[in-house]
Amino acid sequence: MPDQKTILIVDDSEFVRNYHSYVLEQAEFKVITAVDGSDGLEKLFSNACDLVLTDINMSNMDGYEFIRRVRAESHYRSLPIIIVSTEGESKDKAKGFEAGATLYLVKPCRPELVVENVRLLLAA
Repeated sequence: MPDQKTILIVDDSEFVRNYHSYVLEQAEFKVITAVDGSDGLEKLFSNACDLVLTDINMSNMDGYEFIRRVRAESHYRSLPIIIVSTEGESKDKAKGFEAGATLYLVKPCRPELVVENVRLLLAA
């Protein structure tokens, strides 16, 4: 499908990466995965991605630093970035939005919610 959008999933949990990959592939998105922020930057800079789904708590480079580095590149300033994290306190959300996140979802979240928000951000 030539119009297929590509989603980059950055999460240190193999289970979560596989789960989100499955959910998004079922919704007809192409998925690329990364195991942490460093890997995420490498994958993002070498692939044409339309949206990023990232966790916060990861080794090597956490999600906040990953987002800050993505936003530092002018080409990626408007790239939709969704944080999906178990950290649900308002201070965590504030830190995520300060880093440059577009949306913040708290795990566990229903698969339909993830797909719905991805579609909304890609349509914007």
